[in-house]
Order: sequence, then C-alpha cells, then structure tokens
Amino acid sequence: MAAQASAAAMSRRRIIVAGIVGNVMEWYDFAIYGYFVSTIGQLYFPATDKAASLLAAYGAFAVGFVVRPIGAAIFGHIADRIGRAYSLIWSVVAMTIPSVCIGFLPTYQDIGVAASVLMLFLRILQGLAVGGEYVGSVVFLTERASTGSRGLDSSWPTFGATLGFLLGSAAGTVIYSALSPAEVSGWGFRVPFLLGVLVGVTGFLIRRNMTLDAPPAKAGYPLLVALRTYPKEMAQAVGVSVLNGIGFYLLFSYIVTWLQLYSDISPSTSLAFTTINMAIMMVVTPLAGALSDRIGRKPVLLYTGAAMVVLSVPLWALMKFSGPPEIFLAQLVFALLVGAYSAVNPVAICEIFPPAVRSSAASTAYNITMGFAGGTAPIVATWMIERSHRPGAPAVYLVLSAVVSTLAVLSVRSFKPREDAATRAAQAARS
Repeated sequence: MAAQASAAAMSRRRIIVAGIVGNVMEWYDFAIYGYFVSTIGQLYFPATDKAASLLAAYGAFAVGFVVRPIGAAIFGHIADRIGRAYSLIWSVVAMTIPSVCIGFLPTYQDIGVAASVLMLFLRILQGLAVGGEYVGSVVFLTERASTGSRGLDSSWPTFGATLGFLLGSAAGTVIYSALSPAEVSGWGFRVPFLLGVLVGVTGFLIRRNMTLDAPPAKAGYPLLVALRTYPKEMAQAVGVSVLNGIGFYLLFSYIVTWLQLYSDISPSTSLAFTTINMAIMMVVTPLAGALSDRIGRKPVLLYTGAAMVVLSVPLWALMKFSGPPEIFLAQLVFALLVGAYSAVNPVAICEIFPPAVRSSAASTAYNITMGFAGGTAPIVATWMIERSHRPGAPAVYLVLSAVVSTLAVLSVRSFKPREDAATRAAQAARS
C-alpha cells in the first residue's frame, strides 16, 4: 500500500511538472519582451518621438495577444480531437523557436523596416503558441486530478506562468544592473531571449514522455459545437477572465515602465520590486487553489474582485505619490489579490464546459479576453495617460475590469465540473 501511494504521488508530480513547464517557458518569453519594451521600441520601431516608439513596441506586444484566440482554437481542436498531451508537446516547441529568432534578429539600423516586420511576425507566432498552452495545461491537470484537489492541481500552470514572469523579471534585473544602457541596447537584451531555449528544450523532453490520452471528441469541430450549444457559458468565461487579463498585465508588465516614468524609480529598482512581489504571488497561487477546493471557486473570485474594485485607485495613488517602501507595499497588495484571482480563474471556466468541448471552449474564451483585454492593457493605459494627462488613469481601467468580472462571476449559478461517463471511467482507471 505504501509503495502504491508513493508511486501515485510520484506520478502526480510528473503530471504537474509536465503541465507547468511550458507555461514557464512561454511566459518567460512574454515577460522579457515587456521588460525590454523600451529598448525594443528604439531598436526595431524607431521614431523621432519616444512615446510613438514605445506605442509601436507595445503594439507588437498587443498583436501577439490578439492572435491568441486563433492559437487557442487550433491547439484546442488538437486537444479535443487528438489528445491533450499531444497538443501540449507542440505548443512548447512553437514558443521556443521564435524566442531564439528574436535573440538573433538584426535591428532596424541593420536591415531597415524588415526588422520591424520580422519582430511583428515572431510575436504573432509566440501569441499562437501561448493561446494553445495555458488553458490547455489547466484542462490537462484538471482532468487528471481527484475531485477534491482540482483547484490545487489546476493552479500549478498559474504558478508556472508566474515563475516564468519571475525568471524574466530576474533576468531583466541582472541585465539592467550589470550592464550600461549602451550595452543593454547593443547586445544585453538578447541574452534572456537566447537563454529561454534551455527551458523550451527541457519542456519538450519532459512532455515527449507523457502518456498520450484518448481524445474526448470523436468527430466534428468542438469549438463550433461550444459556440452553438453553450453561448451563455462562453460569454461568462470571457467576462470572468477580464480582471485576470487586465490586472496581471497592468500590474506586472506595464507597471515596470510606469514606475520609471511617473514615480522616479530606476529600472533596476522597479524590476526588483516586481521580482519580489511575483515571488510572493507565486506562493499565493497554490494556496488560493487549495482554498477554492474547500470553500468553492465563486467565493474566492468574488472576494478578490470586490477588493480590487475598492482598493485599486488608492493603491495606485500610493504608488504615484509615495516613496519606495509605500510603492512596494501597494504592489504587494495587488500581488496578493491578482494571485488569488488568477489561480482560480482558469479552473473555474474549465468546469463550466463538458469534456468534449472543454479545451476548445475554455481556451478560446479565455484567450479572447487575454488577447483583446490583457494584451492591449499596456497600450490602453499609455493612451489613457496621454489623453487625460493623469498618470493615475490606468487605475480607473483596473476598477472597470474588476466590476465586469465580478458581475460575470455572479451570473454563474455554480462552478461545478461537467463530467460525462467517459471522463469518470478514465479517472477511475487512473486511480
């Protein structure tokens, strides 16, 4: 019995590692683009106006997100029709190759406008890969977890994504601290992109050894079935994810640039603050997932959403008008709230769809929100400040996103997994 329990625990750990390793790679790559966006803007989207260059670089950042629903539809279809594991193997490959290419990409000064076009193309490829990875790994872990640990097990991809951002933040901190601005622009920004290949290769090797699962959908197009049969659930999944998308990318990607521009904080200090708070957020993630197993998904989402509505404006003002200790404290509170919400958001939307369409439906709904709300959050925030001349304008955007998501959560009667006989039989066989 003890040996069987030990083997089961080891198998569970292998499944969790396989589920999260791609998220580490993919979100590491997205993070380092965000942290080096000013340098990338100058080198690949040069303009006489610094703000215009930054907007162009954020535009390329946003395009990578806008195509995420397409990637979700592609990889979600593979997961539903061919198998969850097969989809995850190739999504990590599709992220690693563009990262290496960005590391070697010549600048605008070297090859002219072709550099801008190629950077945009590589960001599109990354966006397609991310669209198939994140919720796909949540579905993979959710369907292999016991009923009482779904929240905990499915929170690990969020843990992996946060770890990826943490590694990106740490890489940015080291580069900015160790190199001069000229060295960063000359070659330093390339190093983190090239190092990402190590994680990508590791992820491929681990996932290549996963047991391939039988697809739950036997025929047809699962996404079309979901759009026709579950339109209300699709809309709810989009709405629930709004706060996650806008909150995460405002507070852990855009905030690095915002602090440098409006709070007189050095790049190394702002990145150090983000790194520490991401580490704290990473710890919060599995705790929130486990809490949702005990009290339910809905209470966790409602309490954190309501707190964001109330606290976003005063916390943002604290970051604008206070010193470094207060700035760190404000970002810490945001990290606790966003960490708890983002841990529960993916499993909550997965549980409202049946297995035959789960990967296609949940991935597409989630990535529509991430693409059109999360990915555009930095450029919307920059535009809001330019139009209003108020550095605190992004806080209003954050409040609105929290209101939308809280109302969406309230509209869901209950977050309980929809299962069919095949899924229950597969779980019984695995146990």
